[in-house]
Amino acid sequence: MPARPHYHRILLKVSGETFSGNGNSLDPAAIAHLASEIASVHSLGVQMAVVVGGGNIIRGLTASASGIERVTADHMGMLATTINALALMDILEHAGVQTRVLSAIEMHEIAEPFIRRRAVRHLEKGRVVIFSAGTGNPYFSTDSAAALRAVEIHAEVILKATKVDGVYTADPKKVPNATLIPQLTYQLALEKGLKIMDAAALALCSDNNIPILVFDFFQKGNIRKAVLGETIGSIVRR
Repeated sequence: MPARPHYHRILLKVSGETFSGNGNSLDPAAIAHLASEIASVHSLGVQMAVVVGGGNIIRGLTASASGIERVTADHMGMLATTINALALMDILEHAGVQTRVLSAIEMHEIAEPFIRRRAVRHLEKGRVVIFSAGTGNPYFSTDSAAALRAVEIHAEVILKATKVDGVYTADPKKVPNATLIPQLTYQLALEKGLKIMDAAALALCSDNNIPILVFDFFQKGNIRKAVLGETIGSIVRR
């Protein structure tokens, strides 16, 4: 019997480090892994949008701390997300997955401008939509961009890809006895400072009742498992 997705329209949030490996800012093997995971979910008929980070190339906050003016630094970070988006698009297209990059900053030669109705239409046509350049505004993270785009396209869930297998009471790499929290509320995440997403992103998800599933991206097949409704990671909801 064919697998039946639990979700039909999702937004996947991946960090810039997902694109890096072996000391490279852009690692072909790492990007190929990401593309393969996306293609596996796309084959289920799920409408899929992706928000990418750019920290593997440059982080706005880090650049700002080094002396670059904050707004300029954040714009540099937005451009970094577009580099990642184009790399992912290229590998997905070579795998036979139709893909569109929509940018919050106009750059017509390489990406379509973000227009909500156009994004939804691409999803309805079965194309993977990659959102780049964050929200297009400085001082907002790609987490906020993920929450905003999820609300705009009426995504049923945000899949937050991380290096750990869910939300813990503390950093499990630093605190050996930290325990996994399978389910929690947005309010608890904020009160405990669990840093699942920034406060603005969590508030937006809470206001619009969009659950956030936090899971280990580097475990092969986890995105597909999440979409099929299997129990993995931690779910944040009301």
